Amino acid sequence: MKLLVVGGGGREHAIIKKLKANPSVETIFALPGNGGIAHDAVCVPIGAKEVSKIVAFAVENQIDYAVVAPDDPLVLGCVDALEEKGIPCFGPKKNAAIIEGSKVFSKELMKKYGIPTASYEVFTDLEKALEYVKTAPLPTVIKADGLALGKGVIIAETREEAKEALVSMMQDKKFGASGDQVVIEEFLTGPEVSVLSFTDGETVVPMISSMDHKRALDHDQGLNTGGMGTIAPNPYYTESIARECMETIFLPTIRAMKSEGRTFKGCLYFGLMLTPKGPRVIEYNCRFGDPETQVVLPLLESDLLTVMMAVTEGKLASTEVKFADKSAACVILASKGYPASYEKGFKLEIPADVWPHADVAGAKLDGDDLLTNGGRVVGISAVADELKDAIDAAYARAARVTFENRYFRKDIGARALKAKEN
Repeated sequence: MKLLVVGGGGREHAIIKKLKANPSVETIFALPGNGGIAHDAVCVPIGAKEVSKIVAFAVENQIDYAVVAPDDPLVLGCVDALEEKGIPCFGPKKNAAIIEGSKVFSKELMKKYGIPTASYEVFTDLEKALEYVKTAPLPTVIKADGLALGKGVIIAETREEAKEALVSMMQDKKFGASGDQVVIEEFLTGPEVSVLSFTDGETVVPMISSMDHKRALDHDQGLNTGGMGTIAPNPYYTESIARECMETIFLPTIRAMKSEGRTFKGCLYFGLMLTPKGPRVIEYNCRFGDPETQVVLPLLESDLLTVMMAVTEGKLASTEVKFADKSAACVILASKGYPASYEKGFKLEIPADVWPHADVAGAKLDGDDLLTNGGRVVGISAVADELKDAIDAAYARAARVTFENRYFRKDIGARALKAKEN
C-alpha cells in the first residue's frame, strides 16, 4: 500500500513510525514532513494547508490511504477533498472538525447536550467583553474562538491581564480572525488529563490517558507552549473516572455530533479537568494531540493502520484495540527561547540507537546534515513497566541528543510520580 500522511511535526513522525510496522505498507509520503521524518518516509514539499496540491499529489501517485493529522487541514476540509477523489482517509470531515475549529461551537454543543464543562459567555464586541471582565471571578479563562496553534488560551490572574488578553485577541488580531469571537469561562481547578480516542461515529475506543506539560519552564512556570513533554498513563485517571467519562462525556459527545449531522470519524481528543465536582471538558481537539501521541502510540499493541481503516469503514466495534500494560514518557528538546524568539540552523545529532525513540518536530536536511528548524526540535520517548523507569530512560536517551541552544524541562513526569505515591 501507498500511504500519505499530511503534516510535518513530532506527532506525524510518531504516526508514520507506527504505520510502517504494517507489512502491507510499501511507501509513506509525508506532506511536507521534515528533515527527521525523511528518515522514515518520503517527504514532499507541499504544505499541510495546501489542500488542492495535496489532493492532486494523492491522485497522481495513486495513494491507497491518507492520514490527515493536523488541525488546520482538517478544519479546511482536506478529508472531504480527498474522499471526493475516492481516496479513503483517517480524520474527520470539515463539518465535524469544527468541534476544534470553533470554541464557540463546542461550548454551545456541550450546553445543548448537557456535557459537563465550565460555565462561559461568548463575546463578539470588545467593549462588552471588557465590561464583563471588570466583575468576572478571578482567575478567568479567555479563549480565542478559532485555531491559534495551541496558544489561544489565556488564564488571566488579574483584571489587567484579562483586559490585555482581550485587546490582543479582538483589537490587535494576535490570532487573526480566530479572535473575532472570544469565550470567557470560569477557571476550573484539578488535575488535567488528555484522553485521545478512536471513533467511527458510533463506537468510541479511548486510548491510554496521558499528562501533558504545557509550560516552558520547570515547576510549570513560564509561557504556555505546544507541550514540553508527556507521560502515560495519567495516574489521576482511575478506572472509575474513566467509566464516568465514557458515560457523561465521550459517548454523549459522539451522539451529539451525529445528532447535529456532523458525524465524527477519526481521533477525537478530550482535554479534561478532574474537578472536585467531577470531570469537565476543557477542550476538544479533532486530531491526535502533540506530544501526547508520542507516548500513547508506543503503548499501542494493535496495528495502527488496521485500526485507522476500521474507523474509516465504520467497523471499529469489531476491531481489537489493545494497549500494553506499561508506562511511557516523552521529553521534548526545544530551542532556547521557545515559545518566544529562538535561533535555528544548528546541527542536530541523534545517535543511531536513539533514532527509533526520536520523533523529530523541527528539523531540515542540509546535505547529509540535520539542522534545527523550529522551537520544538525533537521528542525522545521510552517505554517501561514502571513510570519512573520510562522517565529515566527517556532522559538518558535525551542526554545523548545534541544541538547548540538545546533546552528541555528537567521535571517531566515529576507530578505524576508524586501522585502515584499518594
